[in-house]
Amino acid sequence: MAKRGNQKTKLLVLWQLLLQKGDEDHPISTPELIAALDREGIPAERKSIYTDMEALQDFGLDVQLRKGRNGGWFIGQRDFELAELKLLVDAVQSSRFISRRKSEGLIRKLEALAGEHQARQLRRQVYVDRRVKTDNEGVYYAIDKLHAAIAGNKAVTFQYFDYNVRKEKVFRREGKRYIVSPYGLIWSDENYYLVGWDHAQGELRHYRVDKMAALTVTGLPREGDESCKKFDLAEYGGRHFHMFSGKEAKVRLRCADSLVNVMLDRFGREVMLIPDGEDHFTLTVDAVVSPQFYGWIFGLGRGVELTAPEWAVGEYRNMLKEALSGE
Repeated sequence: MAKRGNQKTKLLVLWQLLLQKGDEDHPISTPELIAALDREGIPAERKSIYTDMEALQDFGLDVQLRKGRNGGWFIGQRDFELAELKLLVDAVQSSRFISRRKSEGLIRKLEALAGEHQARQLRRQVYVDRRVKTDNEGVYYAIDKLHAAIAGNKAVTFQYFDYNVRKEKVFRREGKRYIVSPYGLIWSDENYYLVGWDHAQGELRHYRVDKMAALTVTGLPREGDESCKKFDLAEYGGRHFHMFSGKEAKVRLRCADSLVNVMLDRFGREVMLIPDGEDHFTLTVDAVVSPQFYGWIFGLGRGVELTAPEWAVGEYRNMLKEALSGE
């Protein structure tokens, strides 16, 4: 901290010292505070420290004093508890849509919300993560733009791409810009997806945010309001498994009781589970049936039976046949 040389900033310096240097397990003694103030060119004595701390308390700050040996001053209640900061660090670390560089920057900001002693516990977590991270630095800012577009009822434009085997971007529609009216964002399988009205196709579609390029918020008003009057973001996300496209159908699943938690995790606690025999139950849901949906069912093994429209059952049988034959 720079030299200040006057009393006008004394309370601010004391508050900063308490935030950065102390906590309940590491209180700062009055002599230590006097010495720290002196290094900033601010003279102080024991009696004035007590008066200053009372002023901070009167202002509503939770400044506490522990008396006795190894006692001192500390902040009793911070905006975020250490356990909450750890949860936030874990969330940042596990989010694929946040690049490694951006993750480290966010974690440094989270560390600043804790004292330097507690920050060490957060800092150690930065180096244990080996999860796959996006290399698209623009995702972080794209999400902010999309939220602004949703709040302002404005359409957005962007290019949309995939990667080829050489890890090169290959733009869809020959690089032509998509024009989409955004209706919501869904975080699924560690990726963000935009759900919006595609102006060219005239229907509701979804797009992975990390595959967007040159995203721009336009001055065009949002379209699709008439068709999307009853749009429910949670319902849409629940029906579109893993954000892959396919035909929508009502399906009935008969499952072993051991799969109760799996089904609740997938469909939510509101889904109706109906007992069927001593050790089975059934549920009926609206789902987008696709190879990914069939793959999920197939991965559950013999503990689940699928009942669906004939066209969907036929596709499921063909997939099982190919899987069992090794084709």
